[in-house]
Amino acid sequence: MGRVMLGATPAAIGGQEVGYTRRGVIGAVIASLFAFTPGTAISPAATLDPGVGNVPQGLQSDADYAASYAARSVTNVFVTSQQVSCYRPEVPLAVNNGPNGGYTGESPCPGATTGEDTGAAGPYPTQVGSRSPYPASTSMLVTDHSESDLRVDPLNPSHLIGSSKWFTSAEGYNHLVGFYESWDGGKTWPVMGHVPGYEGFTDNTDPVGAFDAFGNYYQALLPYQFFYDKGGHKKYEVGNEPNPSIPNEAVAVAVRPHGAKGPRDWITTHNGQPDYVFTTNAGLGQEPDKEWITIDRNKKLPNGSPNPNYNRIYMMYVNFNGNGSKPYVQTAVAHQDGTHSDWTAPVLLPTSSGATNNNTYLFPHVDPAGVVYTSIINYVSAHGSCCVDVLMDYSKDGGVTWIGPSLVASGVQTPPLSGPGYANTTFEDGIEETFAVGNHRSDQGHYPIYVAYESKSSGFGNILLTASYDQGATWTFPIQVNDNSDPNVDEFQPNLAVGPDGTVSVNFYDRRLACPAAGTTDAVNAGLALDQRNANYSGSLPPYGATDYCIHSSVQFYTANLAPKSSNIRLTAHNWDPQLNSPFRSCPCNPLDTFLGDYFGNDIAGGFDYSTFISTYDDGTNPQHYQQQVVATIAVP
Repeated sequence: MGRVMLGATPAAIGGQEVGYTRRGVIGAVIASLFAFTPGTAISPAATLDPGVGNVPQGLQSDADYAASYAARSVTNVFVTSQQVSCYRPEVPLAVNNGPNGGYTGESPCPGATTGEDTGAAGPYPTQVGSRSPYPASTSMLVTDHSESDLRVDPLNPSHLIGSSKWFTSAEGYNHLVGFYESWDGGKTWPVMGHVPGYEGFTDNTDPVGAFDAFGNYYQALLPYQFFYDKGGHKKYEVGNEPNPSIPNEAVAVAVRPHGAKGPRDWITTHNGQPDYVFTTNAGLGQEPDKEWITIDRNKKLPNGSPNPNYNRIYMMYVNFNGNGSKPYVQTAVAHQDGTHSDWTAPVLLPTSSGATNNNTYLFPHVDPAGVVYTSIINYVSAHGSCCVDVLMDYSKDGGVTWIGPSLVASGVQTPPLSGPGYANTTFEDGIEETFAVGNHRSDQGHYPIYVAYESKSSGFGNILLTASYDQGATWTFPIQVNDNSDPNVDEFQPNLAVGPDGTVSVNFYDRRLACPAAGTTDAVNAGLALDQRNANYSGSLPPYGATDYCIHSSVQFYTANLAPKSSNIRLTAHNWDPQLNSPFRSCPCNPLDTFLGDYFGNDIAGGFDYSTFISTYDDGTNPQHYQQQVVATIAVP
């Protein structure tokens, strides 16, 4: 079925242009228009978010879904297990929660093979001002790799750069940002290592990148400081930070210039200083978080005139200031040599009048007309409550002024934001939505914008998708992306991408397939025997044959008008156990608060969809069952 535009009523918010709210009656009528296949287990109801159960392609059997990996010639490459990476952490932690779950604690570097600067010869330049006993006395092995991003070079569709958290201690949530690079369309990944220049911070997080039009790659970074108390709890204390020579927290970038080949080839300074976009030394009460980056690569506008914002870099982030979180944008202009202009002053994005101050999760994207958009999540009450509103802002003048917000979806039931996490397991989630823009004009004269989000209104995670073809004035009635026949399983963390021909892909983590059965090769390779203790599971352990437990990944393709192209396709050859080596977010003493990351990477180029996601499966290169990054490649239909 093609898109359906809703009737709407305007709402004025603070004198700004705003979007429209759905009329419940019209929404119910539209829901009744969609056809359902026999045996549909769930359907829209007053207790469910709009769209739950509305699966235009119909439901799919588990057997057909499982067979789709081979049928669609999907390939998997275990990337981060191919080389040994090490770095000298700023703050070490001598805690080992193993052998349950495969945990090993921090380990001395056994000899890196990446060619990166491991810090073995001494502290990094940014660690020189550290207080004793920091930094660590030696370099440590990188074990786990969670939360990832993936980008394709606009000048070469075979050139890919992925990035993820790069852990030396899963127990202590101790990590920098690392990267991995391919020049042959993801078949091989010869270069990888941690992103240099910010090793003096305890952690460096939220990996996301963007290429400029010259082929320079910008890695957005969120470095910050803490230390551990005797119980392994993180301590953020102004005046007692491990490294007083650098800020407590920052939003920053590192640039990999076009043509760079080695793991150390990065530009990490601007005007002789680390390339900070925003810094704070205030500690709690001034905390930047959730940074995201995009770059306007449109040299000309659709009418043929020069784009005044060509190569403008948009860095967005939120600042938790003790009274909620406020969304900001700062910009700069990229230069051909990998440098850029100074960052502009922060601009506060518009949010809903009368809503709470809790706004977060920004995903900027630029359409071919140079309009920059971002989605925003507003927590309708306190952060961590049941529901959120999904909003959208946009700017037509390079981020100087902003229009919005329009309401995309309201009252969305949130995924688990803290322990004990998803059913049967202990990992939590964080980001509710993903956002992308299209590249072919709609009948309304604008480029499509797409939002996918997770709803837990049924008690289990479902992925919903909606679009606007008129800059957010109206939004289509949401459809359910996941087509599992059993509704009592979780799908989570959607990630949107749009291909050059307008094809939309929604990739997501999936738990519809049971864990491998006891005595099978898959169960051995999945490391299930290591999963002996799980405070959030009432079944028998190890979790052989457990349902809604092990994880794999999926994709659903659509046309630009959100007509489904076939059914969900399995992107993962093997299920993996999320309890193995999952980082402890709060402290090593809390087994009910582990983490896989808030998102994973997805991009389309050269006729292929590429995604990078976690697996703890041992394909022959991961005997410790660490969290590794796996890149899946599938031809776009």
